[in-house]
Amino acid sequence: MPRPAAILLAGPTASGKSALALALAERLGGVVINADSMQVYRDLRIITARPTPEEEARVPHRLYGHVDAAENYSAGRWCVDAAAALAEARERGWLPILAGGTGLYFKALTQGLSAIPPVPPDVREAVRGRLERDGVAALLAELARRDPDTAARLMPGDRARIARALEVVLATGRTIGDWHRDGLARVLDPARCLCVFLDPERAALKRRIDARFDAMLAAGALEEVSALDARGLDPALPAMKAHGVPWLRRHLHEEISLEEAAEGGKRDTRRYTRRQATWFRNQLPGWLWLEPTVAQDIMSAQVLIS
Repeated sequence: MPRPAAILLAGPTASGKSALALALAERLGGVVINADSMQVYRDLRIITARPTPEEEARVPHRLYGHVDAAENYSAGRWCVDAAAALAEARERGWLPILAGGTGLYFKALTQGLSAIPPVPPDVREAVRGRLERDGVAALLAELARRDPDTAARLMPGDRARIARALEVVLATGRTIGDWHRDGLARVLDPARCLCVFLDPERAALKRRIDARFDAMLAAGALEEVSALDARGLDPALPAMKAHGVPWLRRHLHEEISLEEAAEGGKRDTRRYTRRQATWFRNQLPGWLWLEPTVAQDIMSAQVLIS
């Protein structure tokens, strides 16, 4: 078997992806490329558990903290940035190790992505307002007139997808199906990659999540969120919805205690990890699922004997 074109390392939050990616990069001569949608934001090093400056100095790291929190960074932009990082890795002879928990990033990288342009905020707000005022049936009826193929495929109660499809056709004059056919080609062939999902035991993962949140608070997460809050950014921006940020902002605004904020952040993270595992099983079948304690040896062996 030839050496893999890249290692794709995913897993639930707090499963040890960053530490494993660092160890593999040191052992195999690699570069760690971020595939986490929150770790791209430079404002959020602590609350997103980004690698520390000391860890980043041990091996090359790319796409960590390179985006301002005021930006609405997309999977399409990440694919473009990741492609550039992969090209650099090839030129330098590094093994690319893409590590993160954002399933859409891995799916877009290995399956491609639609080319739908951003929907203007006024169009989105108008459609969402009509959804709340008139209900999903009214939006589906209009979608059936403008994009009958998509309307026929969607469940009548799927509010999010019906609103999204209507937004696209209203904003662009083209159906969402047309845009999907003109999408971004995949960047990596998964058959040429070592694709691994870390699968820790649930009780152990819960303990790791709770301990990590406490450690982030001790390291200055509250002060970090306070600085972010002081910028007065739109609460709907992705960076403002990172796990723990809304809860700590509520504490900073004196709505809840710090203990309540911490418990809320931990609870949201635990729920998210369950959704992550379900998503990867359904959307990216064929990945190798490994318990974290054995993953490094198995992955290293597969690369070294190739």
